[in-house]
Amino acid sequence: MSEKTLEVVRGIGQALADAYDGALNEDGTPLEVGLKREQGHPVYNSRKMDGFKGRISGTHLILTYQTELQLRDVYGTKLENELEQTMADIVKYLKKRYKQITKNTLGLKPTGEVDAHVQKINNRITKCVAKKMYEISGLKDVVDKLDPSKEELEKSFKKFLDQGAWGTKSKPSNVTRTS
Repeated sequence: MSEKTLEVVRGIGQALADAYDGALNEDGTPLEVGLKREQGHPVYNSRKMDGFKGRISGTHLILTYQTELQLRDVYGTKLENELEQTMADIVKYLKKRYKQITKNTLGLKPTGEVDAHVQKINNRITKCVAKKMYEISGLKDVVDKLDPSKEELEKSFKKFLDQGAWGTKSKPSNVTRTS
């Protein structure tokens, strides 16, 4: 792994780690990611339960956002548009925080749309888990797990497989038993 790749991965990891609920900026102000939990007063108002996490797989960043919604919000609004906007806010925060940490820019290109899974908890509340993948620019020497695999067998192992005995009825010359 090159030094550049390691710097990108560490920067993304630190930006993700700094996004916990209640995190403060260098000047003591709360970090704003764009989540519902940031609305209202932390003590006096009931706050929404939501958060996100990210993981890197090959050359892709996979963001997962989790929230609790009222059942009427699932049916009454454009849920996919709201989730897309929330993911865009999270990516905006990650890019901004990455730039503060590493002094470099982070390139994230979406590779698809939001994949949402909504489960009913009771007659009023649902749980929503949304996932979206982004391609990270600047990771040139990383093998992408999503690319089709290539056969790269060692010469000796390929020779062993070519000898195979699965489809043949003949016995090897060193077998002496009768049955």
